[in-house]
Amino acid sequence: MKIALMNEFSQAAKNAIVLKQLQDVAAEQGHSIYNVGMSDDNDHYLTYIHLGVIASLLLNSKAVDFVVSGCGTGQGAMMSLNAHPGVFCGYCIEPTDAYLFAQVNNGNALALPFAKGFGWGAELNIRTIFEKAFTGVRGQGYPAERRESQVRNAGILTQVKLATAKPYLDGLRAIDPEIVKTAVTGERFQSCFFENSQNDAITAFVKDILGK
Repeated sequence: MKIALMNEFSQAAKNAIVLKQLQDVAAEQGHSIYNVGMSDDNDHYLTYIHLGVIASLLLNSKAVDFVVSGCGTGQGAMMSLNAHPGVFCGYCIEPTDAYLFAQVNNGNALALPFAKGFGWGAELNIRTIFEKAFTGVRGQGYPAERRESQVRNAGILTQVKLATAKPYLDGLRAIDPEIVKTAVTGERFQSCFFENSQNDAITAFVKDILGK
């Protein structure tokens, strides 16, 4: 699995802590990690609004399979990511959230609080969150006897989101172009996106925004 990590400006200083835990878990499970957001306070400036654009581009182009995002409370990141078609982001504050989201909802993104409750032992909590989020087969249901209805409802939610949203690129073109341009200007995002994108139309869109 290809997993992207993204931090916005208010919690950029936490990136190294979160990245290490994610990389350690990924190494044990054979996943690839792409650090596409802010790595410190001096990095390319991003808000949680930009995280939604970045996550949607990476997921809809199939450049990555999963996104780990966050902000101070995690709520803004979750709302921003879920505003876009093709992104199904859960809110996660402890390992049980991660496990149940993987088994019941089987989405493709998580939003974590990187300030609220981020105290002593935070790195242990985050590591266990990642272990529960990425270990084993997803979408198995919990409890097991409810799997059929949970899988069915997840599929219905996907269709509802498709029905109520604009076509993906039309939606991006309707956003303030400066927001989209800022989102795609980061070097690590571009490296991940152009290396892995499987959608020619989305790739062409990003190249056009960047003037390439």
